[in-house]
Amino acid sequence: MTSEYPNERSIEKSNNMILNRFWFLSLLLCLGLSACSVKYSFTGTNINYELVKTFSVENFFNDSGSGPANMEQRFTEALKEYYQRNTQLELVRNNGDLQFSGSIVRYSLSPQAVVSSGDPNLPDRAGQMRLTIAVEVEYVNLSNEEENKKQTFTFFQDYDPRTTTLLDVESQLVEDIFETIIQDIFTATVANW
Repeated sequence: MTSEYPNERSIEKSNNMILNRFWFLSLLLCLGLSACSVKYSFTGTNINYELVKTFSVENFFNDSGSGPANMEQRFTEALKEYYQRNTQLELVRNNGDLQFSGSIVRYSLSPQAVVSSGDPNLPDRAGQMRLTIAVEVEYVNLSNEEENKKQTFTFFQDYDPRTTTLLDVESQLVEDIFETIIQDIFTATVANW
């Protein structure tokens, strides 16, 4: 019987050592994890709000030579609204921590699908037309100049000229194209995907 006591004590000591090691490793893990920080954003931005607090958008110009009369104003306002909705940045008139400027450099219509008229005396016509808009954007980040860039963003929408005219759909097409271009600008500037 005396031989069982030392084994019980050694088992108990062994269990205590394992338990102590477990708690020690758990403590180290907790300290290690608390030293690391991960920032999550529901909009997918990587903005350091301690350094970047404001943004400014200069009026964009229409250098394309065509398009609706107020197109550049619509784009400028839509860009401002998108950044206000999707960031915590304050819009300022000039000299923001993030600065946007640029112009609409392309507004073009091109046929995409030719439809035969069926009559040799009549020309073939377009079965589908494409409206393409390109916007050149200059982006300046005062807190990180390595992120500064000048880039052209392009997108298009198609419509059927046999069932509708450009005047009927132009406003909606421009709005849809701008929405996609602005999302691309956002991704390229503050989301860095």
